[in-house]
Amino acid sequence: MFKRISLICVVFIATLKISAQEKPNIVLLFVDDYGWADIGYRNTTFNTPNLDKLKKESLDFERAYIPTPTCSPSRLSLLTGKEAVRLQMVRHIHLDPEKPDAKYALWKTDPVQMPSINYLPLKEVTYAEKLKELGYYNMFIGKWHLGHTGRYPTDQGFHADFGTTDAGHPKSYYYPFFKTSEDPKGFMKNYKEGDYLTDVLTDGAVDFIKDYDKEEPFMLSFWYYSVHGPSIGRKDLLKKYQDAGLEGKYAHHAAMVEAMDESVGRVRAALKDKGIADNTVFIVLSDQGGAYTNAPLRGGKKGGDTLAEGGARVPFMIYYPGLTQANTVCHTPVQSVDVFPTVVEIASGKSCKAKGIQGVSLMPILKGKTIKKRNLFGFRSYEDQYCSITSGDWKMIKYHSGKYQLYNVVKDRSELNDLIGTGLRIETKLKKDLAKWEKKAVPDYGPHQLSEGGYELH
Repeated sequence: MFKRISLICVVFIATLKISAQEKPNIVLLFVDDYGWADIGYRNTTFNTPNLDKLKKESLDFERAYIPTPTCSPSRLSLLTGKEAVRLQMVRHIHLDPEKPDAKYALWKTDPVQMPSINYLPLKEVTYAEKLKELGYYNMFIGKWHLGHTGRYPTDQGFHADFGTTDAGHPKSYYYPFFKTSEDPKGFMKNYKEGDYLTDVLTDGAVDFIKDYDKEEPFMLSFWYYSVHGPSIGRKDLLKKYQDAGLEGKYAHHAAMVEAMDESVGRVRAALKDKGIADNTVFIVLSDQGGAYTNAPLRGGKKGGDTLAEGGARVPFMIYYPGLTQANTVCHTPVQSVDVFPTVVEIASGKSCKAKGIQGVSLMPILKGKTIKKRNLFGFRSYEDQYCSITSGDWKMIKYHSGKYQLYNVVKDRSELNDLIGTGLRIETKLKKDLAKWEKKAVPDYGPHQLSEGGYELH
C-alpha cells in the first residue's frame, strides 16, 4: 500500500512538472525612445535585420500607443495595466538627492503646475507579481526608473534583477556607464573601460537563458536603456554609418539602433540554442517616440507635440509560436496597458480578471479574432498640449489654452490636415468622451500636494 501511494505521488509530481514546462516562457524587450519609424522595414536608414525577421514571423501592431509617452509613466502603465495619470504619474521621475523620499515633484514650466508622483506605489500589483502567483520565475534586466532602493524590481514581484540603477539614462554607453551615486547596487564594479552598456546587458540576458535550470517557466523582462540619449554609438557601428554619409547625432543614433537590433538577435539565438524558442512568447515594444525625426509621423519625444503620432505611437510585435500567423499586421489601435492582461492570460490560460486596469487582453487578436472597439486616451503634464483621445480612425488632441486638433490618422498619419471646426459629427462625440474621461481619470489635486514633502524642479 505504501509503495502504491509513493508511486501515485511520484506520478502526480511528474505531472505537475510537465504542466509547468508546457506553459510558455515569455520574453519582453522594452526599448527606450525607439521611434515607430526607426526600423529597417519602415526606414532604410536603419539596419535592423533581426527585427525585420521578427516582423515576418510575428503579429505587428501597426497602431500601438503609449498612454503617457515619457519614461517613467510608460513603465508604470506597462507593469500595471493602468493609465499612469490615474496613479498621479504624469511626468518622468527626477529625484532630488537631498529629498529622495519626497512623494511629488513639480515641473517649473508646466502651465498647470500638476504634481507628479516620484515612484510606483508598492501596493500596485505588477504583471511580475501576477505571474509569480501563477508559478513563473521573473527576471528583470536594465532600466527601471520607477523608484530607488526599497522600490526596485525585486520589491515588485521580480525574483532577481541585473543592471538596475537609480538612473533614468546613462551618462555614457561606454564604461563608466552611470554616476557612482546612481549605482547603489554596485552594478558597474564588474566592468571596465571599453565595455558597451547594451552589450553588457545583453550578455546578462543571454547568460540568464543559457543557465536557466529551474522547473518553472520564466518571464524575462529586458528593459533597455538604449536608444535613449546620450546618443553614443558603438564605435564599429558608428564608423559604418559615418562612412555611409550620416553625420553627428544621427550617425550615433543609427549605430545605437543597430546595436539594439543585434541584441534582439542574440536573445533569440539564446532561446534557440537552449531548445526553448518554440515554447517562448517573444514581445518587443518601445516606451515612446524617438528624440529625433519620426517622419512620416508628426511630433516626437521633444518639442511640445508628444501626443501626436510621432511621440505616442511605437513599434510593437508579438510572436507566439504555434498561435500567431506569420507576417500579419494588425491595424486595430492598442496600448501598452494591454500587455499586462495579455501576459497574465498567456501564463494562466484564462481570461485576466484583474480589477482596476484599463488594459484588455490581446489574445483574441493573436488568435486571429477581434477585440471590442474602445477609446484610447493619452495624458502628460509638461506643456500646453496635455491630453488626447484615439477612437478608430480618429484622434483628437487637447491643449490647456483651449485649442483642439482633430485628425483622421488612417488617411492622414502625418496629422497635417486639422479637421476641427469643419462640422464633423465625430468632433462633438470625441470632445464629450474626452471630457468624461478627464473627469474620471485625472486626479483632483494640485500644488498643495507638495506639503507631503515634494519639491520643484527647475
